[in-house]
Amino acid sequence: MKPIILDVDTGIDDTMAIAYAAHSPELQLLGLTTLFGNVSVDEATRNTLYVLEQLGLEHVPVYAGAGKPFSGQNVKSYAKHVHGEDGLGGALGDALPKGRAGSLTAAQFMIEQVRSMPGQVTIIAVGPMTNLALAVQLDAEFVKLVDQVVIMGGAVTVPGNVTPFAEANIYSDPEAAQFVFQSGLPITMVGLDVTMQTLLPCARLEEWRKKGGKLSELLAGATEFYMNAYETWSPGIGGCALHDPLAVGVVIDPSFCRTEAMHIEVDVDGAEIGRTFSVPHDPSGSAQPNLKVCLEVDAARFLEHFMSRVV
Repeated sequence: MKPIILDVDTGIDDTMAIAYAAHSPELQLLGLTTLFGNVSVDEATRNTLYVLEQLGLEHVPVYAGAGKPFSGQNVKSYAKHVHGEDGLGGALGDALPKGRAGSLTAAQFMIEQVRSMPGQVTIIAVGPMTNLALAVQLDAEFVKLVDQVVIMGGAVTVPGNVTPFAEANIYSDPEAAQFVFQSGLPITMVGLDVTMQTLLPCARLEEWRKKGGKLSELLAGATEFYMNAYETWSPGIGGCALHDPLAVGVVIDPSFCRTEAMHIEVDVDGAEIGRTFSVPHDPSGSAQPNLKVCLEVDAARFLEHFMSRVV
């Protein structure tokens, strides 16, 4: 089993990723860390606790992290038009989790875990990179102690999804992303280059509904909202992309994606803020590869694997 920390801004695809990870015997879920992104950090923490309770995993700890970008600036916006006012497409209703977040910050928990298991812990980060940046800033040894970091973020060979240039997680905190990318962490980028090819068709929601139970109802109701949001900006798409679940999938089975080592930088200001771009290799050594970037995905095989486990 691979010990993992899931770093989430729990909206709808985060919820699917949490369920997928929880039902994968290859993974040992050490804890979840939360931050702003799709929703506020308080809402992400609430949603994460609630989802874990629906999974019967109340014992898995949750630690709240960054409530604003690495630079200290205010949050640009939340993605409630995509994930709903509660971040779960209205599926939360009046429900509240029974549990509470732990006393450590997200960054402190990450550091504690990698120090207790050096070279073993994988961090799957599917929101902005802020908690990772704070962990690197707090502990200079952190980058050497992590086994790997798999992020959902970026768009190297395809357009962005919040601007023509930028993917949402990077756009939410480009300074954190740039800091993390240059930190020396062993990063695999699972970006829009591959996630936009992982379509979950609307018809497959019936498979969840037929199984019954609170988790199935939560996933089906939230994901239907998510699919409707997709339909507003891409009429006829007939489903939604499995962004965050693919990052989990790559940890379970790296053969889902073909990667290429690249040197990736982030535009931190200007008209193309949040753009992730490749810098050509420089023989002098100033632009050595700093990430493995997923460029191709076996989407059909991944979808069936995801569907076999998520509920």
